[in-house]
Amino acid sequence: MRILILPLLACSLSGCLVSKVAETAVDVATIPVKVAGEAVDAVTVSQAEADQKRGKELRKAEERHAKAMREWSDECAKLEARGRECPPRPVFVVPD
Repeated sequence: MRILILPLLACSLSGCLVSKVAETAVDVATIPVKVAGEAVDAVTVSQAEADQKRGKELRKAEERHAKAMREWSDECAKLEARGRECPPRPVFVVPD
């Protein structure tokens, strides 16, 4: 009985071993491709990423302009109350 079980057990173990070796070989072969792909992805900027960055820059510029307008408005109101002229109004500058 033991004579029949040992060969079956040996065959089943060798199949697992062969599949593990094959999986490891595939993993080792695909690692350089994955690393190269990640390096290219890290260096390049997609159009969506560029659009997000541009939108963020525009929103920040709009916030700075809105703050400058509030400060100008407050200063202008104080100067007009004293009978003086207002300074020129702040101009919105579009970031490059």
